[in-house]
Order: sequence, then C-alpha cells, then structure tokens
Amino acid sequence: MEDSGIFKHIEKLVAEEEDLYAKGDLTDAEIKHLHKIKTELDQYWDLFRQRRAFRNAGIDPENAELRSEKTVKNYKQ
Repeated sequence: MEDSGIFKHIEKLVAEEEDLYAKGDLTDAEIKHLHKIKTELDQYWDLFRQRRAFRNAGIDPENAELRSEKTVKNYKQ
C-alpha cells in the first residue's frame, strides 16, 4: 500500500471516529466499534511510521507490515 492509500484510510477512520463522538451517548455496539477504530488507527499510523523509518534506512518501505492489534495496543504514546 502506498503512503497516500494509508492516509486515505486514516482519514476515513478519523471521520468515522468524529461522527461517533458527535453522537454523544453511544450504544454498547458503537462503543465497541469506536475501540476498533482507535486500534485500527494505531495500526495504520504505525504502518506509516514503519514505512518512513524503512525509507530513511534505505530499505524498501514495501517491507513494512501492518502489526497486530495486540502489538499496537501495548505502545506508549
């Protein structure tokens, strides 16, 4: 996936997240979906950062891989 495709996906997720927050009171299903969106955002930001780091190290950014939910949930920001 190219960087532009990653950003388009991130923008879509952010818009979805904003729509849910704008609703106010969320159902249990919406809260669960919001958590899924947040995790997926973490995964795609991580993928973008991996690609940038690979590029800076002279490695083909196509070698970057989407990391698991478990991996990105343990990141400190």
